[in-house]
Amino acid sequence: MTNKEATPRQLRKDIRENILSQPTAGMAPGYLQCNLLILPSAFADEFLDYCEINPSVCPLIAKTKPGVHYFDDLGVDIDIRTDLAGYNVFVDGEKSAEVSSIADYWQTDFVSFAYGCSFSFEALLLDKGITLGYLDRGQREALYLTNIDTNRTDKFEGKLLASMRPLHPKDAIKAISITDKYPQVHGAPVHIGLPELIGVDLGQPYETLGPISIEKEEIPLFWACGVTPQLALINAKLPICITHKSAHMLITDKLVSEFSQ
Repeated sequence: MTNKEATPRQLRKDIRENILSQPTAGMAPGYLQCNLLILPSAFADEFLDYCEINPSVCPLIAKTKPGVHYFDDLGVDIDIRTDLAGYNVFVDGEKSAEVSSIADYWQTDFVSFAYGCSFSFEALLLDKGITLGYLDRGQREALYLTNIDTNRTDKFEGKLLASMRPLHPKDAIKAISITDKYPQVHGAPVHIGLPELIGVDLGQPYETLGPISIEKEEIPLFWACGVTPQLALINAKLPICITHKSAHMLITDKLVSEFSQ
């Protein structure tokens, strides 16, 4: 069985047992994948405010009570501490570790937030007959730092990171319409075409899973990215916080179709 064919629960089991450690893009098509952010309860209410005033950046799916290390509403036997293939640990605004388990870092005051990831909607686009040429070329979306400010709270602020997918114009129109119906996985793009208008140089990605190219008949579409809050956390210089490693998401048992609006 391939990773694409495996159930979300089997994938989480393989991740927990360190059998699987790669990015989760393309896995469990049709199922919701989530970003993860964990911080001390003293800062949880303000981060919730940040989510609520930046819904396209961090569309909230679930939030735990302090010390709870599972998301019962998102799947069977989800352990927040072990079921993602990679985690970033930040101390005083600096990345201090990249680990495959955060069991040794767990605190009784930790509050966890899960919010939707755009990996979730690619299967929807394919099912609607949209050609994702970058996948056919063996590529993935690229992540870019924009000049767009997120809405700030007292502690949390930062620029918007956006994931870019190149599409043919006719497919771009369809993709905008489809993703707009799924705000819990970032919704419609925040920008299309002319990357320089949002301060983006396509030759200088912030992060990528490999080479990315745009064919002459394609245009770039930019979706808000769930890595954005990591910049806000760095700026806030919290004593400790933990996030998913970019592209290593929490794979849930929830179907993306459940979140259509």
